[in-house]
Amino acid sequence: MNINMLMQQAQRMQKDMESNVKKIKEELAQTEVHAEAGGGLVKVTMTCRNVVKRIEMNPELLQDDPEMIEDLIAAAVNDAVRQAEVISDEKMKGANAGMGLPPGLSGLF
Repeated sequence: MNINMLMQQAQRMQKDMESNVKKIKEELAQTEVHAEAGGGLVKVTMTCRNVVKRIEMNPELLQDDPEMIEDLIAAAVNDAVRQAEVISDEKMKGANAGMGLPPGLSGLF
């Protein structure tokens, strides 16, 4: 195998990986996670690209302390972010699966 063939193979692998990453990012933009706090008093719907689509609050909650409401909203959003990160990490790992990368290198991309 000569150096030109290696370079061509590397370029093909790079293009394949870029295509896979683009496709996964598009999928993540459509994938929604749902999180809640306070036993369902606050619910958040967010995409895996961290776009908050909806925040729902139980009307009874509005009678409570504003600081508690803020804490529940923050907790629900943070839970949604964690869920989105898990899904994103798993899908991105799949982007370079099958690329023939040596062990340990797949996490670099």
